[in-house]
Amino acid sequence: MTPTPQTQQFKALVLDETDGKVSHSFKTLNTADLPEGDVTVAVEYSSLNYKDGMIINGIGKLVRNYPHIPGVDFAGTVESSDNPNFKPGDKVVCTGWRVGEAHWGGYAARARVKSDWLVKLPSGLDAKRAMAIGTAGLTAALAVMALQEHGLSPEVEGEVLITGAAGGVGSVAVGLLAGLGYRVAAGTGRAETHEYLKDLGASEIITREELEQAPRGPLASERWSGAIDNVGGPILANLLASLKYGASCAAVGLVASPKLEATVIPFLLRGVNLLGIDSVHCPNERRLAGWGLLAKSLPMEKLDAITSVSPMADLPELAGQILKGQVRGRVVIEVNS
Repeated sequence: MTPTPQTQQFKALVLDETDGKVSHSFKTLNTADLPEGDVTVAVEYSSLNYKDGMIINGIGKLVRNYPHIPGVDFAGTVESSDNPNFKPGDKVVCTGWRVGEAHWGGYAARARVKSDWLVKLPSGLDAKRAMAIGTAGLTAALAVMALQEHGLSPEVEGEVLITGAAGGVGSVAVGLLAGLGYRVAAGTGRAETHEYLKDLGASEIITREELEQAPRGPLASERWSGAIDNVGGPILANLLASLKYGASCAAVGLVASPKLEATVIPFLLRGVNLLGIDSVHCPNERRLAGWGLLAKSLPMEKLDAITSVSPMADLPELAGQILKGQVRGRVVIEVNS
């Protein structure tokens, strides 16, 4: 007799905590163990993000309850559903909503979530490419959308600066903006990524040393028509001082520091905008628009060129590598491997 969806077994990477120390192991679980939700998904792929590396290695207290299945995004096929908007066989993607943190995530062959956390894959995207884009790529798309809504267009003279450009968000942002016809300056502290970023479409490489060089006063020469910042800290303050009049910066990541060390002068005298991008609790209609933009405008051949696919067995090693800055491009995890 074929098991019902409620009694199927599946493989997962499971985290446990003992005396404050987090450990991981591959286990066989039962779908009856899955958390509450109205849609069960047969997971095909997840991706590896910096946050995944932190969670697997027990850094940052991002997970409060154990045992836990990490993986902050996943894509696959609806297996069962109590929501008429999602039917068995539908291809879906899930990002945000603290999946892989407060809720079991994508490093398992099955996932159960609330239906309003899911987005049906748009035409042109399969599960593998959706996870090559992943949470990082969706964040990049939301940042681009926010900049465009605040006046940025390919006709605006000048370059758009991307800091932390070699990371997951930065890589997709460079490719997406270049695909939309923008001139992109890619900021990075890793000399070995210069050709990689140029291949993605960057017209200029800006070194970290240049980005860290503070202006002599509260304002620098007007240089950037827009920016996506993945770093925060002093670099964010410096680029705000060099935005053109009325330009905007979409702030995504704060790995350097969450403190904003800028003065109010760029906001008062140049009318610049600081736009916060949150892909965790993003409204579903905006999430859907972001995926639509990516499916339509992201050069898929460039996405494929920066994507590597790894089996679940490699996850622990890869999680350590991404924390050391040794992972470039997008890493897709084949969950059923």
